[in-house]
Amino acid sequence: MQKILAYPQSAIYYLLLGLTLVVFHVVQWFSFNMFGYKAHKKSVDALCFFLVANTYLLVTRYKIDGLEKVPTGVPIIIAANHQSFYDITTIGWFMRKVHPKFVSKIELGKGIPSVSYNLKHGGSVLINRKDPKQALTAIRELAEYIEAYKRAAVIFPEGTRSKTGKPKPFAENGLKILCKYAPSAYIVPVTINNSWKMTKWGSFPLGIGNKLEFTIHNPISVKEMPFAELFQKTEKLIIEDIHW
Repeated sequence: MQKILAYPQSAIYYLLLGLTLVVFHVVQWFSFNMFGYKAHKKSVDALCFFLVANTYLLVTRYKIDGLEKVPTGVPIIIAANHQSFYDITTIGWFMRKVHPKFVSKIELGKGIPSVSYNLKHGGSVLINRKDPKQALTAIRELAEYIEAYKRAAVIFPEGTRSKTGKPKPFAENGLKILCKYAPSAYIVPVTINNSWKMTKWGSFPLGIGNKLEFTIHNPISVKEMPFAELFQKTEKLIIEDIHW
């Protein structure tokens, strides 16, 4: 019964999603080219608001624990498990105050209204997973960017999303480069639950009636411990809180 109800709701959702992406592609272009970064950032915040608001049509609820723990005025590395596209929109909206920039796969850099434009012009980086040299260079540039401007890099160490909620092994290279070239940063581990249920039936229909839970753990100074220990602690904090 729930899946049957999900069909019309998903159809309406996708219509609104498409409209949102097209409208804000124009808004972003105008903001960036006419007024620069600050105006563009506000347009992206508004985009993320509507992307989250649209999911209420799917009776989606959000629970964000620990927002008060996120430090400001310092570089931040947000490390999280990855379950769906909705991880990105949720972090983009609820953690907007720290200017989150994403480590994203290069395929997202073209062809998607609003999303591709923001990834190419908003400070995020696009990596080619088939070209390790390019990927690590791009991540280094992001690390240097957040170190200079005291903003946040978002990385999903699993690399690809989990379709069942069960976490995949974390890869250390990207996180290691971020820590090396943003030495004054704090890692903020984030555990994501139930986001995978949005696409449990695939891209259509979408899951309805889900409660997406984001748990923000205590930040850890990159300078606090050797990287091997830091990586292990970050992975442990994230994974221990995942329910699957």
